[in-house]
Amino acid sequence: MHPADDLRGVTDTRLSGKRIVLGITGSIAAVECVKLARGLIRHGAEVVPVMTPSATRILHPDAMEFATGNPPIVELTGQTEHVTYCGRVPDPVDLLLISPCTANTLSKIVHGIDDTPVTTFATTALGTGIPLMIVPAMHLSMYDHHVLQGNLRQCRKIGIHVIEPLIEQNKAKLPDHEYIISHVIKTIGPRNLTEKSILIIGGATAEAVDDIRIITNRSSGKTATALARNAFLRAAKKVELWYGQSPEPISSYIETRRFKSYDDLNRLIQEADFSRFDSIILCASISDYLPEKRKGKIPSGQSHLSLTLAPTQKLITLLRKKAPTATLVGFKVEDMKEKLQAEAYELLKKNNLNYVVANTVAAFGTSATAILIIDASHTTKEFKGTKDDLANHVLDLLT
Repeated sequence: MHPADDLRGVTDTRLSGKRIVLGITGSIAAVECVKLARGLIRHGAEVVPVMTPSATRILHPDAMEFATGNPPIVELTGQTEHVTYCGRVPDPVDLLLISPCTANTLSKIVHGIDDTPVTTFATTALGTGIPLMIVPAMHLSMYDHHVLQGNLRQCRKIGIHVIEPLIEQNKAKLPDHEYIISHVIKTIGPRNLTEKSILIIGGATAEAVDDIRIITNRSSGKTATALARNAFLRAAKKVELWYGQSPEPISSYIETRRFKSYDDLNRLIQEADFSRFDSIILCASISDYLPEKRKGKIPSGQSHLSLTLAPTQKLITLLRKKAPTATLVGFKVEDMKEKLQAEAYELLKKNNLNYVVANTVAAFGTSATAILIIDASHTTKEFKGTKDDLANHVLDLLT
């Protein structure tokens, strides 16, 4: 067994059974391909490397054989490798991913020139209808050339998936591996949310006590970010995250709007056009009480301090009013499991929700937890697992 096989599927199995040809061209970013290939393998894929002559001057073929367990194709032979993998054959590959893709290779692909193994694979894949994804990487002055930009537009026009580079310090650089791999999964992985436009509202609100201090709710943001990430990976038509004051980082490919306070979120809801979404998941930790803010800074050293707080209006009620036909999923948290189900069902009935996801405060900040999912018929199902597991159970409600 090759060492690469020990890694297959250790992250998840979203690409299990998928075969990917990884085309590598002569950009210095080719040195990232060992890690990129290994990342794809960790999601279950088999990776077959194909290299241009220029790429072999930057990255030795042995490195890619070590990374993938497959000897790189560095020249075409009488075995007609381009047809074997990307031609009209009984078992073609699932994707041709060219990363990095130089200006030279990109322009050749658009104009049907195939004078390297990578461009010949591209011509064959396009003729067969195999998905082709390119990740440009070059100096910014090359990327901004109007002819190259025209070629990029033509790539998109003929159905090539173009992953936008990261523009940084006069370079059009490869985005991080997670970004590339997530787009691969979205393209060839499980695709059961393709008709859904989903809004996820998560994270905590933070309310000002004075010009320095705030009060807030405990919320790691793990549930909201897991929901957004998995909705994207399951190829939802649109995923948008409204995200509050929580520490969990947001995946760079998720369209995100930020809010800080209850008033910020209220304003977002009041102004939004909810016709864009057919499903809304509200898992945010929203303040139930707002403090009476004091100007400046409350002096330190006082023997005691009293705050005056007023109750807020429930934003989930406003959401249902603004989005009367959307599938609306609410979350309910209680300190005692014994009253959790009854309180969750009361929330569902009062706001005409489709589902309520209920858990106890013990779930806050953890990587794994247990939830109850309750629907309008009072049917209750219990699930346990990681945040990703539970996010996918919630997303299954929308399919």
